[in-house]
Amino acid sequence: AANPGCRRRALLDGAGVDKAALATALGSPAPFGQSQFAFMRGNAFEAKVKADGGTELTRLVAERLGATPPAPGEVLVPDLSAAGPEGRTARTALALREATEAGVWALLDHPLLALEVAGSPAYLEPDAVVVRPDGRWTVVEIKSFPMIDGSADAAKVGAAARQAAVYVLALERVAVRTEGAEVDHRVLLVCPKDFSNLPTASVVDVRKQLSVTRRQLTRLTRIEDIADALPEGTTFDVEQCSGAELTAAVESVTAAYAPECLAACELAFHCRGRARTDGAVEALGRSVRGELGGLTTVGAVLAAARGESGDPDDP
Repeated sequence: AANPGCRRRALLDGAGVDKAALATALGSPAPFGQSQFAFMRGNAFEAKVKADGGTELTRLVAERLGATPPAPGEVLVPDLSAAGPEGRTARTALALREATEAGVWALLDHPLLALEVAGSPAYLEPDAVVVRPDGRWTVVEIKSFPMIDGSADAAKVGAAARQAAVYVLALERVAVRTEGAEVDHRVLLVCPKDFSNLPTASVVDVRKQLSVTRRQLTRLTRIEDIADALPEGTTFDVEQCSGAELTAAVESVTAAYAPECLAACELAFHCRGRARTDGAVEALGRSVRGELGGLTTVGAVLAAARGESGDPDDP
């Protein structure tokens, strides 16, 4: 969703390639991941939000979405354990249907959902899904970045909204088979309040992100078109190929690099290096690329600026 025009990312995702392992094999490992301290802090905050059978979390849902909060002890917290991802997905769907039919408040802690991506199932695990007595299902995203004076970092909120939109899409697949169920397009983002460890929440409307994700999933069904254009025998197997062979395989698929990729794609550092080597203006940002029109390399821009190319009478 962050980079719809990148055929390389679409193909690697559709093929289920481990992009982190591929980036390491190419010599450009991505330094993604949280520090151990941040990971522990995030887990501690999530446990606090869900404590006491989800009393505080359901209170935040009711308060922000205009529902009558449940009394203490009235929230159903079903056991979602099962064997394997298929079993957990089926158990989650059953718990959602049972809570909806019973017309009760329910908190599903780390449910497992399935969404078909390019013809194969992808398993998704939201932080929580809350079922309300009126049959509405609400996705809850719990993040450890602070919400100061009621607002949080816009880039982080945007990333959380894109993530939650995928969960909403997966929930909709279950809801169509559940009578009386409706998936809310508003998700609840729960963060620490100001500089404390107290939870606060904000409602985020993800309809825009939903439409973008639906378009992307439709586009991913054409993965075979990208694959058909590859040289015969192309593979991204990091255990079978040398670094040179992997580089050639990756370069056989066009990319659409932008600096924003550094926050979202494991191959971004490899693509950035290639863009800099080639002098591509994409490395300077999408806005710069748009301003420069047909000038696609830094060399061409400098030549035009010095009057060495183009129309010397046109500044």
